Amino acid sequence: MESGTQAFQQRSLSVKLWPPSHGTRLMLVERMTKNLTTPSIFSRKYGLLSNEEAEEDAKKIEELAFAAADQHYKKEPDGDGSSAVQVYAKESSRLMLEAIKRGPTVKDEEIADKTSIHETVFDISGGRRAFIDAEEAEEILKPLREPGNSYTKICFSNRSFGLDAANVAAPLLSSVKQQLTEVDLSDFIAGRPESEALEVMNLFSSVLEGCQLRYLNLSNNALGEKGVRAFGALLKSQNNLEELYLINDGISEEAAQAVSELIPSTKKLKVLQFHNNMTGDEGAIAISDIVKRSPALEDFRCSSTRVGTDGGVALAEALKTCTRLKKLDLRDNMFGVGAGVALSKALSLFAGLTEVYLSYLNLEDDGAEALANALKESAPSLEVLDMAGNDITAKGAASLAACIASKQFLSKLNLAENELKDEGAILIGKSLGEGHGQLNEVDMSTNAIRRAGARLLAQVVVKIPGFKLLNINGNFISDEGIDEIKELFKSSPDMLGSLEDNDPEGEDYEDEDEDEENAEEGNELEFKLKDLKIKQGE
Repeated sequence: MESGTQAFQQRSLSVKLWPPSHGTRLMLVERMTKNLTTPSIFSRKYGLLSNEEAEEDAKKIEELAFAAADQHYKKEPDGDGSSAVQVYAKESSRLMLEAIKRGPTVKDEEIADKTSIHETVFDISGGRRAFIDAEEAEEILKPLREPGNSYTKICFSNRSFGLDAANVAAPLLSSVKQQLTEVDLSDFIAGRPESEALEVMNLFSSVLEGCQLRYLNLSNNALGEKGVRAFGALLKSQNNLEELYLINDGISEEAAQAVSELIPSTKKLKVLQFHNNMTGDEGAIAISDIVKRSPALEDFRCSSTRVGTDGGVALAEALKTCTRLKKLDLRDNMFGVGAGVALSKALSLFAGLTEVYLSYLNLEDDGAEALANALKESAPSLEVLDMAGNDITAKGAASLAACIASKQFLSKLNLAENELKDEGAILIGKSLGEGHGQLNEVDMSTNAIRRAGARLLAQVVVKIPGFKLLNINGNFISDEGIDEIKELFKSSPDMLGSLEDNDPEGEDYEDEDEDEENAEEGNELEFKLKDLKIKQGE
């Protein structure tokens, strides 16, 4: 018994998180490339990188981050490597932000136009994330004092304002507020005591009251209801907003109700984003009231907001008024089948929809089939379809395949972490055959797919001009099947994602205790890197 305990302790101590596998490194490059090419608040300021430039930057960033983390790890060879993983993630995030702020390569003929654009933007978000005091505020905000300045957009993000610095900024903001159309106050009170933060928000709100904004970003401020109401004067004076961002703001039920109550008009609103909040069903019902009053909405994001079936149904009903919708992101909520079916009735109205993200919603076959059938009859220009992690089986795959076959402009398909198996994979693969020349990425990982399904998927996508990545990792493909697939991609190996997590024996890991060590080692590293985001100043 004692020797068994010792063996277990030795086995536990052998777990290492560093270095990451080759597949994990490639995964990080892929995710950074996606981050660098996805339109965002950052790209609006600095420009959007091309796919080629982003991929090249991502590879360089990963190499530099790996080198920094590896050097760190060599100083702690007896550790488990967790701190090296943190260095790896933080360095990647920091370098990504630098790449985005550098922007795309500018051609000579574009320089004059770019210069004139910069003269309208006042942005202090660059550099290290830090507090700003009154003395620094006097210096850094000096350009706002210049008579006749033409600033229409201000960004105070990434600098934490205390009351002393806010008092310096207030009269300057007041002097330019009539010309402002875009205000970014995201992450501008970090680390301040609640009482001081609320005073700062109240002050900024009062001096900006009355300015006619088209764009307002209050993300990453842990607002809660108190914070939302602190911005009440500003919000109440907005009748022309086109974009509103309240991401990672502690938007609870009460906070969501406050937002709905305070904004007088959202008739012109085109972008509304509530990602990563603790909204819940009641909060979603309040958000649905805003959505109902936003007929011009084109981009709606309410992902990772703890919304269940009741809230999902309310949002689905409200979205029926938003017939101009182009992008819908409801990922990572607890909708269930009922909300999925309700949402399908709204999707049938969205003729202009180009991107839909419905992963991890507990849709199951019935919810997925309802949504697929609705999408088949609408959204002819759909480019992105994401329904990963919904317990979809081969039963639901038939409707999905029929939908996919009708989408000639589809560029990205994500059905990872379902239960499609060979039968479902073959149906999906056949649907991608003719007329999908725009397709460049397919993710069918972790679907219990074996040799036949994987082979057919590979045979289909390898023939598509410009195709970039097939991910069939985490399946049950035999060694012979792996050899066949690699042979198909021999002239373009970069198009095939890692297969290191494939299980040729086809065993179900959920029933095996012997894989606990691998789960502890691999999953912790994946967890630390999977949600890598661009964090200012890290």
